[in-house]
This record gives sequence, structure tokens and C-alpha cells, in this order.
Amino acid sequence: MDTATAFRHLAIAVGLGLLVGLQRERAKSGLAGLRTFALITMFGAICGMLSATLGAWIIAAGFLALAALIVVGNVAALKQGVTDPGLTTEIAILLMFGVGAFLVNGNESVAIAVGGAVAVLLQFKDPLHGFAARLGDKDLRAIMQFALLSLVILPALPDRAFGPYGVLNPRQIWWMVVLIVGISVAGYIAYRLLGEKIGLALSGILGGLISTTATTVSYARRSATLPDASRQAAAVIMIASTIGVVRIVVEVGAVAPPFLRIIGPPLAIIFGLLAILSAVVWFAASNKKKPTAMPPQDNPTELKPALFFGLLYAVALLAIAAAKDYLGSRGLYAVAALSGLTDMDAISLSTARLVSTGGLDPQNGWRLILLAFLANVAFKGGLVALLGNRSLLAWIGPLFAITLSAGALLLWLWPGGPGISQ
Repeated sequence: MDTATAFRHLAIAVGLGLLVGLQRERAKSGLAGLRTFALITMFGAICGMLSATLGAWIIAAGFLALAALIVVGNVAALKQGVTDPGLTTEIAILLMFGVGAFLVNGNESVAIAVGGAVAVLLQFKDPLHGFAARLGDKDLRAIMQFALLSLVILPALPDRAFGPYGVLNPRQIWWMVVLIVGISVAGYIAYRLLGEKIGLALSGILGGLISTTATTVSYARRSATLPDASRQAAAVIMIASTIGVVRIVVEVGAVAPPFLRIIGPPLAIIFGLLAILSAVVWFAASNKKKPTAMPPQDNPTELKPALFFGLLYAVALLAIAAAKDYLGSRGLYAVAALSGLTDMDAISLSTARLVSTGGLDPQNGWRLILLAFLANVAFKGGLVALLGNRSLLAWIGPLFAITLSAGALLLWLWPGGPGISQ
């Protein structure tokens, strides 16, 4: 190692140690503070440098020596009457020694990121503890079930294609389940933490994250029993539909990032239009003094809905492949429209997946997703007409009609010609 690199590593080690030490100093940790953490991280870096000539045992010896000093320090604290010294500072000490050693022998960027993360975690003790305290048994169950879906089931599934057209990959299918459940559970946990009375805008945002269709059903039913809340219900439904566009962008970005360059501009136009329409109805509804309360939300991590979505996604993959094989590109219109009626996530992800693997032309792909979105908007309009009152329909009907008209114009006039290419 050249001299310049060695000094840079030592300087970074001291900086990271001072950062963590500053936090511990402010927290009045009796075991280690500002100077001590800087010395510990630099000690780890020195041990890492020495390991190049003396062997890896020098890092292990330094780690054990540091652990022995921690034991001595805690014994002294116990003799002074401290009965619950805690382990946070002790773990931080050992971790920062490791950061110093890894800075030299591993990836410098990773070491810096870990050191910064340690400081952040230490600083945000109260918010993190408050977050855990506000979680109920139902919320913890949702988190653990998501861990089951993502960390237990996903790695165990085979990562190869099965079935006709070679489009059914169990691990890829379940990864889409994890992605959708992850988006929904984020909205669900936010809803549980923020409470029911969270205002129009946030109700719509969380509704869009959890499920735009379920949100539409909930607020349409509410308007039937509370006619005075129709404008509020319309605002929440419109905001949720706007967030639904963002949800599509996130899904496409997770599955086929290059596809965003093609689908991004038309979706941005639809998002901008929906945002303007949502703002109009939001301003009209915000004059109401009565607070908005979200209806109860179901746990999105239950295994049965996850399995059902996985089935929908697999069916969408097969349907698109079969329609293209038997009916040609134009047959995809019907598949997209029918799929969008019930579930936007499945058709969006399956289309993006086929685009990423070369099974579908990107120009066809973005039109399929937009058509499915428009079909979903029309379906939600039908739900409002069926379940809501006339006042809600008077708001949602024209707004959705404008959205459908704009989407139809995009499909027809956007560069690439009308319709789907052959």
C-alpha cells in the first residue's frame, strides 16, 4: 500500500470515528466518546494495514483485545453502581473497529456507508423506539409475514422457466409478489402508524400505495351512507388514482429499468393530468371542516392474497404470450383491457417482464400498460356508479371521462403511429 492511500484510509477512519464518537459524546456514554471512537476506528485501520504483512490473525487479536477492554470497562461501571449499562455502545465499538479494518482490506465505499449508518442508527434511537412502541401485534404480524414471503419462500423457489412459452419462472413470479406486497405493506404500516384521521391528501396517497381499487370501493360505499362526504371521497379516489401511476413507474423500474425511457413520457402526461384534476377536487373538498378518516385496511401480507396475485401474474404472462402467438400483436389489446379491469399490478409487471426479456416490443408494451390503466379507471368509475351516491358520481364521472379521453388520444397520436405495431 502506498503512503498516500494509507494516509487517506487513516483520515477516513478518524473522520468516521469522530462522527460516531460525537453522537456517543452527546448521549453521555460513559464507556466511549469522541476521542475514543476515533482511536478505535484508527486502531482497526492500523490492524488492517498490519495484516498485509503479519497475517489476518492481527485483526482477530485486535478485536479480542478491544473486547477485553470493554469487559474491563463494564466491570468498573458495575462497581460504581451502574446496574444496566446497556450494549449499544459496546456493539458500536466492535463494529467501528471492524469498519476500520474493512476500510483497508475491503471496499472503501462500503466501509464509509457502514460507518455513517452506525452514526445514524445511534442518533435516531428515540424515533426508532417510538416506531416500535406504536406497532401493534397486527402490524408486527404484517412485517413478519412479509419477511416470510421475501426471506424464506423466495430463496427456496427454483430459478428456471417452466410451462408453455417458457415464461413461468417460479422465483421471478414470487419476486413480483414480494414487490407488490412490499409496496402495499409500506402504505399499510404508514396507515397504522399515522392513524385513521390523516387528511385528504395522505389518505389518497396511502390508498394508492395499498390498492386504488379497494380505496375506490371503500370511499364509494362511504359516500352512500354519508352524502356530505362525497367531495372528500372524490378527492381521495382521484389522489389514489394519481399515485397508481407512480406505482406503475416503480414496478416497471424494478423489472425493466430501460423500459422507463419509453413508457415514462406518456405516463408522465397522464400523471400530470391526474395531479391537476386531483388538485381541483382537493381544493373543493378541503373547505369541509369535517376530518377525513380512512376505512379499516386489510393486512396485505396474508398468504392467500399473495398466492392469488402470483396466480394472476402467471396467468397474465401466459395470456400475453398466447395472445401474441395465436392472435398477433393486436390480440394483446383484449388481454390488457381485461387484465386491467381487476388488477393493474399483474399486467404491468408481466408486460414489463416480457419487454425486459425481449418477448414483447417496448412500443407495444407501453400501450398495453396504458390501455390496462384506462380499463382500470373505467372499472373504478363503474364501481362508483354502482356503490356510491349521485353526488360522488357527479364528481368522479367527468374527471374519469377526461382521463379516459386523454389516454385514448395518447394511444392514438403518440409517435409510433396509432394502435399496436405488428
